[in-house]
Amino acid sequence: MAGSAQPPTAAGDGGPDGGSLAGGGEAFADRSLSQGLSVLVGLALCVTMLGLGCAVELGQLGQQLRRPVGLLLALLGQFVAMPLLAFLLALIFALDEVAAVAVLLCGCCPGGNLSNLMSVLVDGDMNLSIIMTASSTLLALFLMPLCLWVYSRHWINTALVQLLPLGAVSLTLGSTLLPIGLGVLIRYRHPRAADLLVKISLWSLLVTLVILFILTGTMLGPDLLAHIPASVYAIAVLMPLAGYALGYGLATVFKMPPHCRRTVSLETGCQNVQLCTAILKLTFPPELIGSMYMFPLLYALFQSAEAGLFVLVYKMYGRDSYKQDTLGEEEDTDISYKKLKEEEVADASYGTVTTEEHSSIQMEPTQTAL
Repeated sequence: MAGSAQPPTAAGDGGPDGGSLAGGGEAFADRSLSQGLSVLVGLALCVTMLGLGCAVELGQLGQQLRRPVGLLLALLGQFVAMPLLAFLLALIFALDEVAAVAVLLCGCCPGGNLSNLMSVLVDGDMNLSIIMTASSTLLALFLMPLCLWVYSRHWINTALVQLLPLGAVSLTLGSTLLPIGLGVLIRYRHPRAADLLVKISLWSLLVTLVILFILTGTMLGPDLLAHIPASVYAIAVLMPLAGYALGYGLATVFKMPPHCRRTVSLETGCQNVQLCTAILKLTFPPELIGSMYMFPLLYALFQSAEAGLFVLVYKMYGRDSYKQDTLGEEEDTDISYKKLKEEEVADASYGTVTTEEHSSIQMEPTQTAL
């Protein structure tokens, strides 16, 4: 079984079509920076989950639970659409078992904090965005191992899938509940501190990805790019783009307003790459992980770039319609206000006439006396 498997040999296998992400695994294991990367990834995950908890307000959470549209969308988007998409892309591009596990793992991850930031930039529904991210993170504790187990059946006869550490994945997911709970408590007790921690977590997302790219490039250098096939780059480009489209279509089916459709679109396509990286780095042996570790970083790069294009297109073409809708609401308010003021002016003028009439009555005797 798992004990008699030869991980390095299995990890290095793979046809020319799918390529192998595990190439360079020995170099990865022998580098002294590997332990530092594990610590960095663990800390980044804790900061991210803490920031997510700080963004959740108990009142909003209770409201969403009474009308669980966000919960349902998170379930369908993150644990139905994205895992199926990752599975189909792995089959279409004929990936080997190592690359397939990396793609599946990323596809089964919950939503990430990047979607919250992007939702602000496209005038989305921030409450919906935060609730979907938090809900998918909590649901991942049970559904992520289940999705991995279901979709890895195609590669079950390979050593890597037999060694797939579902227990360690569950343990890593469970460990994220503590910082999330701490963040919710901070939001309840100290709202200003929670706002600051949310900003810190969003900046840490960018800083962590940059540091991981630099350190990984330092450790593996040009050999890293040589061991990542073109098919993996193609999936890293197509997967978030298809996720955005699926999310928008899902919100359209639910007949949600445009700003909610944009929010669901970003929530579906943006994965928690810190969690994916942490699971790859902390649960797989270094000799197995190899350059497979780079897929969530590539996904993060392209999901950010494509989300940035989404925001740019919205700022150029979609923001005018949003302003018109908002202006229409304000005009309705202004009309009501004007009507109210006109009524008040009419009342005031009626009183003035009465006063003038009364004054003229008083002035008439004076003119007669003159």
